[in-house]
Amino acid sequence: MIRHVVLCRFRRDVSEVAIAQIFAALKALQHQIDGIIAITAGRDNSPEGLQKGCSHGFTVDFVDAAARDGYLPHPAHQKVGAMIVAAAEGGVAGITVVDWDV
Repeated sequence: MIRHVVLCRFRRDVSEVAIAQIFAALKALQHQIDGIIAITAGRDNSPEGLQKGCSHGFTVDFVDAAARDGYLPHPAHQKVGAMIVAAAEGGVAGITVVDWDV
């Protein structure tokens, strides 16, 4: 299994309602793209103070690397990804992505 982890620094003018709509569209990808096991998303609530400006994050779990690789160029993912980039502070600069085997 591959876990895809995305941390977001959303612009201050992006409302929680707008972020919830983005995350709803993100979660809908599980029913549109083969190989997705689960999608979770939410607002940071860590007391550690190490967020470095990241206010929200999400994970996408895939059955394997091939499923993840198919997700990346998928038109439905590209549409949601564009929504996230548009809402992020500095566009792509406001997003951090890491993947690993679970």
